[in-house]
Amino acid sequence: MSLNETPSANRVHIGFFGRRNAGKSSLVNAVTGQELSIVSEQKGTTTDPVHKAMELLPLGPVVIIDTPGFDDEGELGALRVRKTKQVLNKTDIAVLIVDAAEGLCQGDREMLALFQTKQIPHLVVFNKSDLVGGRESCEEDKMQTKSILDELGNAPYLFVSAASGDGVVELKEKLSSLVPADNGRRLVADLVRPLDVVVLVVPIDSAAPKGRLILPQQQVLRDLLDAGAVSVVVREHELEDALRSLAVKPAMVITDSQVFAEVAKSTPENVPLTSFSILMARYKGFLEQAVRGVGAIDRLQDGDTVLIAEGCTHHRQCDDIGTVKIPRWLREHTKKEIQIKTVSGTEFPEDVTPYAVVIHCGGCMLNEREVLYRMKCSVDQGVPFTNYGITIAHMKGILKRSIELFPAISAMLPQ
Repeated sequence: MSLNETPSANRVHIGFFGRRNAGKSSLVNAVTGQELSIVSEQKGTTTDPVHKAMELLPLGPVVIIDTPGFDDEGELGALRVRKTKQVLNKTDIAVLIVDAAEGLCQGDREMLALFQTKQIPHLVVFNKSDLVGGRESCEEDKMQTKSILDELGNAPYLFVSAASGDGVVELKEKLSSLVPADNGRRLVADLVRPLDVVVLVVPIDSAAPKGRLILPQQQVLRDLLDAGAVSVVVREHELEDALRSLAVKPAMVITDSQVFAEVAKSTPENVPLTSFSILMARYKGFLEQAVRGVGAIDRLQDGDTVLIAEGCTHHRQCDDIGTVKIPRWLREHTKKEIQIKTVSGTEFPEDVTPYAVVIHCGGCMLNEREVLYRMKCSVDQGVPFTNYGITIAHMKGILKRSIELFPAISAMLPQ
């Protein structure tokens, strides 16, 4: 991924939902101008959510998600419906596709209720309007239309035709008006001034991707460039020499969490220190909760199960951070016989009550809505929620130092 390419996690996620044969895939293709989804008269052609990252004017960078029909049947159909509802957890704007000739069904009403419960900005699109004469052909059509629209209440709606293209431009413009407002959060740019020197510590080991940096490192580097700061990138064993060679004291040192302890020893106490994972947790909006939740690690007992969750799927190395290092450090820190459960990618359990604590990655591959959904799932069920960077800093005895850049959150820790 180039530094100029917008990561999927930072794109607006637009999900298209509806019954089988309501015309979801046809409308997705019309909106995107691409044959993104297979279109067929046969019900249930879309069997899994289809994701496409693209530029969609006038919105900009988006991820378009076409979903299976929520009225799919049978055992396999139930699994597809479950996948469709999981998509809601990452959806920034939801589009409910309704067959204009058939009107709202009970499934449509239930989906609208889910949009409202999850507070997802949404739009109801009556597709195939070309087949019903624009709903103005006779008094019966007008009455049926009024009944449907009364049922929608305040939900915005449009009549379109994927087949003819009528209303598609208006649909794009309406979607643009529903884009959530920028929350104003930055990864690190708000913590530095132009020409501040920031040292980034990037281990290059068997787990490092060949020829590139991992996403949080890329994004922090880009944010520093945008802020006009000077970035110095080194490996952990080069840090002391690099610090000695600098003519000025760095504004901060940012490290990969895996080498937190080693970097802390090499970084003078008067130089702020944090990690990419901690910055990512702040950027995604769950740093405060991660700090609140980390104390649960010290309360673990023999037989407790810890859920370690990652937002991405990657090839596991022999000393993988999520499946090897953190479990080892947890057992060394707690001196308890604890059980470890790991999940990755889109698989996050709806029921987390079997777990004593959830330790999540920084969430760089997930959009903010999905990360916060996972956090809320845990907190609502009374299960502490934290992340990799906070967990490692806590176990290495440097948690307070690692969050001193954020006084309001640092103040939460016992003095």
